[in-house]
Parts: sequence; structure tokens; C-alpha cells
Amino acid sequence: MMCSSPLNCLLNFVFLFFAKHDCEASEFTLQGDYIIGGVFSVHSAADPGIPSFPVALNCSTTSFSMADYRKFEVMRFAVEEINNSSTLLPNVSIGYKIFDICYYIQNLPSYLDFISLNGQIKVEPNSKNYRHNVIGLVGPYGSEEALAVAPLFMMDLIPMISYAASSSTLSNKLLYPSFLRTVPTNNNEIQLIIQIIQWFGWNWVAFIGSNDEYSQNGLDLFRQNINGTGICLAYTTELETISDNEEILQRIESLNINVIIVFTLENYARSFIRSAIKINIKDKVWIAGDAWSMDSELSGVPGIGQIGTIFGVSEITLNLIGFKDFLYQSRLKTEVAECVNCEGGPVGATCNQVCENCTSLSPEAILNESPSFSFAVYSAVYTLAHALHHSLNCSAMGCSKIQYIPPYLLLQNVKRSNFTLQNRDIEYDMNGDPPASLSVVLWRPHKTPFFQIVGTYDTHPVQFTLNSYLIPWYQNGTVPFSNCSVECDTGSARVQQSIQKCCFQCKKCEANTYINTTVDRYTCVPCKEGEWSEEQSTFCRTRSVVYLQYRDPLCVLFLLSSGSFIVLSIGVIILFAYNYNTPVVRSAGGGMCFLMLLSLSVSNIGAFFYFGVPQPVNCALRDTLFIFFYTICLSCMAARSFQIVCIFKMAAKFPKVYSWWVRYNGQWLCLAVYTALHFIACGVWLLFGRPKPYNDNTSFNDQTILTCGIGTTFTYVFVWSFLWFLSVVCFCFSYMGKDLPKNYNEAKSITFSLVLFYMCWITYFTAYMMLRGQYIQLLSAAAQLSSSYGIMFSFFIPRSFIIIFQPQKNTPAYFQTSIQTYTKTISKM
Repeated sequence: MMCSSPLNCLLNFVFLFFAKHDCEASEFTLQGDYIIGGVFSVHSAADPGIPSFPVALNCSTTSFSMADYRKFEVMRFAVEEINNSSTLLPNVSIGYKIFDICYYIQNLPSYLDFISLNGQIKVEPNSKNYRHNVIGLVGPYGSEEALAVAPLFMMDLIPMISYAASSSTLSNKLLYPSFLRTVPTNNNEIQLIIQIIQWFGWNWVAFIGSNDEYSQNGLDLFRQNINGTGICLAYTTELETISDNEEILQRIESLNINVIIVFTLENYARSFIRSAIKINIKDKVWIAGDAWSMDSELSGVPGIGQIGTIFGVSEITLNLIGFKDFLYQSRLKTEVAECVNCEGGPVGATCNQVCENCTSLSPEAILNESPSFSFAVYSAVYTLAHALHHSLNCSAMGCSKIQYIPPYLLLQNVKRSNFTLQNRDIEYDMNGDPPASLSVVLWRPHKTPFFQIVGTYDTHPVQFTLNSYLIPWYQNGTVPFSNCSVECDTGSARVQQSIQKCCFQCKKCEANTYINTTVDRYTCVPCKEGEWSEEQSTFCRTRSVVYLQYRDPLCVLFLLSSGSFIVLSIGVIILFAYNYNTPVVRSAGGGMCFLMLLSLSVSNIGAFFYFGVPQPVNCALRDTLFIFFYTICLSCMAARSFQIVCIFKMAAKFPKVYSWWVRYNGQWLCLAVYTALHFIACGVWLLFGRPKPYNDNTSFNDQTILTCGIGTTFTYVFVWSFLWFLSVVCFCFSYMGKDLPKNYNEAKSITFSLVLFYMCWITYFTAYMMLRGQYIQLLSAAAQLSSSYGIMFSFFIPRSFIIIFQPQKNTPAYFQTSIQTYTKTISKM
């Protein structure tokens, strides 16, 4: 035999050495116009060891698997049903060629048989017209097996439809272009597992895998998908044949983990669960991957009910109509399965199409086996049949002439599959994956049925449902606790204690902060400007904005009082101007009293700037006008008091000083100097530390008080110090003149006005430091007005009364009499 290339010769040698055979076993093969390949682990070999010479493993000598034999029979049933159909493939028959794969590494000859023709495998640059023994393959079962053998089928784009391989790696169409599957992917299963965990509020879980593609891919997907969910992977490990399961379980127990995900193949899961029963593990929640979610062997293990609650994630099982009748009919046949040894192979080699006593198995035993993946096998066979239907242009009248269909053309129709099978839509996405339709299966030991569906999960559209009332929890009927930390109370933030975000302490959110747990569970967010919140709040409330409004009754009363003062001042000015040359007006200061009245009026204009929404100009003028012009008024009083004292007490003792005072108008000079200094001080205040509007959000939780600040404390105290110093000077001069003639004695009036001044402002500053509220501002304005009224009623009103009602006292003679009386009194002393 000539070889077209060295690689071609090598593959032919391997195939002829291991697998050339002529096997006609009644259950493993069926002749037809088109042949479908199938692989099932009817027998399984745990670990055959390292071979010392090339040999194909004889699967018939290994342990029998009833669950896989059921899948095997489902494929045979599907083919028979299709051949009996008058609509799907009329006048066309399909056959099958099935191999028992117990350990794929040493069963490669079976796969080579599928891609060969007449015992040969051709390797050519262009092989699109190269024929193979099968048009497509149903299988294999495991993800790792699929990854290993898929490249053999990808070369010629032979459709390979797995009924159980769920690794998401196989969705990569660049590497596996002709691979499809009829089961949900690992990603779908992991999403469902996460949904279950979140449904019950768990976040502290363990993930038990094994050293194979199925488990490792599941673990990778679990880690990726729990990001942002609040679920923590507290513990994970990979089981091996020599793993110490008891030590692993004790480690899980020490970490207080009550939810354990066992995402492994059946043999590892069986060993692990048996270990849990052995060491009396109780009150756990077990979540099984689809590989063992409905494992019939484990379900019958004594003590399975004591370890806790077991959930299985499984494809929704459907009853295959007619499958029971098919099994009973096939059992009636008495054909003896025969299989010749591989020609040219080593002694003892078999074609792995042998199942001793399989035909003697009762239909009941097969039907009682777990139905997992049965519908997946069934739909895989129907997918190839429907692809043939379209490739052969079949109709009710029949199909076109039987002809060779290249695998890549058949693959195109496989990918476009869209049909209904037992009320289920069969289709594939661009990655060759079907829509997921999974169920949550509850294990119910000692009850019928043992497996009960309590939830479902679909991806088209995404929908998850779970009936919690069907779950008899082992802890007094309540959902078990599996969290690292107890959830924080409403309005409290988490304070992370370790790298695991599930482990935390709780801190109450302070007033004027809130927490939005849907966005961030770890941060108390300050409320925005104009909002407030109480301690432990989850939202902020809008503050009510308050300020002194013109329509407020108290404010209206104050404005009327302030306006009245200005009117009164104007009236007094007119009165004094009309009686300017009278002794009363001259003794009150003459022209200086007009400056005093004008200053008092202007100082009260500042009170009008306390009302309405504070503006920068308002804040700057409300205190500045009062402080500056009230100081001018007190300066006038102080200068005049000093002048009177000089006239009556110092003129005789210090004639030169008195002469200087009269010559240079000492009272106006002092007034001008002091006013200039104070003007400079007020200018510094306004330039470097002027009062500005600010929103007081600290006084009341639910209010924002619009007010004005005092500016820089130093400059504020500095400008006030001029006023306070002057008030003390006035007080001293008035005391010095307490024994002067009655018409010139101003001790009582000045003392009264200054005492009122002190009382008002001490009251205001005390309230300012101790109290908060919008009316504190009104108290400041009231202190200003009261100070002005104090001077008005103690100094100007009594003189106005004399002018109007006691004109006899407003004569030069009266005043001269008072001076003479004072002189006599002084001379006697």
C-alpha cells in the first residue's frame, strides 16, 4: 500500500495495528444509507495504569455502567424512531456504529475508525471530498475527552455533537469549528448555582472540584461570575484519587462553611459524599453539578439523608415517548452479540463493541436508571437526521437520490437546525451551544419520588424560579446560615476585616450621611448641599431653607420700629433746627447734635439688610453701617461730655489746655481723628475679612439657615473694640460730670443709654454662642435698634419735651440761674 505522505503512513499504521476489524454486533452496529457514530462509556476504567506496549484497552473487562448503557439504548431508540418516520427521512435509512469508550486515552482506535474509510486515513492538503465511515458523531461524554479527540474531527469539519461535554472552552469556534452540544454549558450551570446561592442569601461557600477540564472550567467560571455578587469563595480544592477527603471536610467544618458546591465527575463525588457520611458530617447544603445531580448510586447509599440538604443542577428531564416499548421489544430478540478480534492486533485486543449479557438486562432496570442526558442523546441524533433532511432536500414525497454529502456541507445544516422535539425547541447559537433549560432537583431520601424539581432556570429569556416551600430544611424548617458575617442593620456600612469582602464589621452611618447598599455597602456617603439625614439613614431628605423674610410677623414689627425711629429722628432734627439758637439745643451740642441724629438714623438703615436672602452686599452693610455710624454718635457724646467737663472743672485749673481746646475746636478735632481711625479699621475689615453669606447646615438637621458670617474674627473684634472703648470713655466722662448743673448734667442719660447698650449686646452675643436659629439674626438687628432708641429716649426726647412742653426752661435766664447756683455750690465746698 502506497502512502501519500509520512504522516499518512503513520496514521495508517496506528489504525491498522490497533483497530482494523470487521465487527457486526447487533446492538453496536446497524447498517444504513448513512452511518452515525456514537461513543458511550458502557464500561468505565478508573485508572488502567501506564501501558508498557501499544494496546487497545478491552472495555468489556472493566466495570459496567447502567447509566451510560441507558444513553446507549436511547441512541438506538432514536435511530429506529427516525427510520420508522415517514416524514423526516422517507426512503432513506440511517445506521449507527457505536463504540464502548471506557478510557479514551487507550481507546483512540475507536475514534480513528470513525474518520477512516476501508481501514485507511488519508491526510491530504485538500480533503473536502474525502469520505469517512460516519457522517457525524454523537458524543463523547466528558469535556476532557472531547477536548482530546475533537481535533481529529475538526480537520475535515465532521459534525461532533456531544450530549454531556459542558466545558465552555469548547465554545471556541476557532479551535472547535464543528463541535456542537445538546446540553447547557458550564457557564449556564454556574449561573444557576449562583442564582441558588443568592436566592437564599448565602455568601460563604466552598467549591470542590477535580483535576479535569469539566471541574477546572467550572471553577474558573465560578470565580469570574461571583465578582460583584457579594459571594465569597471561602475554600476550594481539587479532588484526586488519593485525596484525603476526611481532612478536606474537617477543614470546611473549621471554616464554618455550610454550603458546599461539588462540581466533579461522578466517581469523585461518590467518594467525597461517602466520606462525609462516614465522619458524620451533618446540617450542610450540598449543590451538585450535573455530572452527579441525579446519581442513582449515591441516592441509594445508607445515611445519605443525614448530611443535610442536597440540590442538584440538571437538565430538565423529559419522558421519551416510546422508549419503554422499544426496550421491551429489543429484549425479546435473542441475537447473540458477536465481535471479532482486531485483525493483526495483539492478543486479547477487541473492537470494544462487546457487552456481555447486555441483552439480558431487564427493561425495568434500564428505565429505573437516572434519565440524565437521555434527552441530550436523543436530540443529538435528531439534529443529524434533520441536517440530512435538509441536505437531501426531503419532502413528503421523499428525499433526493442518495449521494455523498461532504461533512462541511452537512455541518452547515447542523448549525442551522431549528426544530421542535417533544415540545422543546432544538437550535444552536453561533458557538454551537443550545438554549439552556435547567432544573433544580431536590434529593428527598425515604420519599417518593426521590428527586423532586423545585426550581427552573432558562436563558431564552433569562428566568429563574424556585419554590422554597417545597424544601424541608433540616434546621427547624429555616434556611441554614452560611455567611462569614451577619448582615449589617439598615443604615450601617460594612468595615472589611480581611481580603474576603464577606467578612466585615458594621459601623452606623452618622447624621447627614447615608448608605445606598445597591451601589456600595462599604461607604457612608455625605448628603448633598441642602440635604440632611438622621443617623443610620439610607437616604437624605431635602432641608427646608429658612431666613428672615419680610412677611414674617416679627420681621414686620421690627421694620415698623426701625422705620419709626428714622421718622422720629427726622422729626427731632426738624425740631432742633427750628429751635437751633435756644439754650436747650445749644447745650445739647448745637450743630453736633445734628451729626448725632443723622448717624443714629444711618446706623439703623443697616437693619433693613437683615431681611431676605443674604447677599454679599447685605452681609457687608448690615453690621458695618451700625458699627461705624453708631461710633460717630458716641464720639460726639464723648467729645461733648469732655468739653462740658473742661468748661466747668478744668478751665480754671488748666487754662492753657482749655485755651488750646477752644482755639483748635478740640471736640471736632477729636471726633475727626477718631472717626478716621475707625474708618480705616472698617475698611480693613471689609477688604480682608468682610462678612459673607453662608448656609448654616449644622444648627438643625432639617434646616438650612441662610445667614451671614462675621468675617475674620480678628478684624471683627478690632472694629468692635473702637465702639466698646468709646462707650467706656463716655461712661467715664459722664461720671465726671455728675455734679454739674442740671441743664448740663448728662450722667443719667448717658448712663441709661450705655447700660441699655451693654445689656442688648451682651444678650445678643450670649445667645449667638449658645443658641441657633434664624431669629438670632433678628436679635442682632434688635440690639442695634435698641441701642439707638436708648440714646434717642435718654438724650434727645427729654430735650424735645422741654422745647415743646416746657418752653420756660428753654430760656437764657433759666440756664444762667442754673449756672450761678452751681457756682455758689462749688465756692462753698
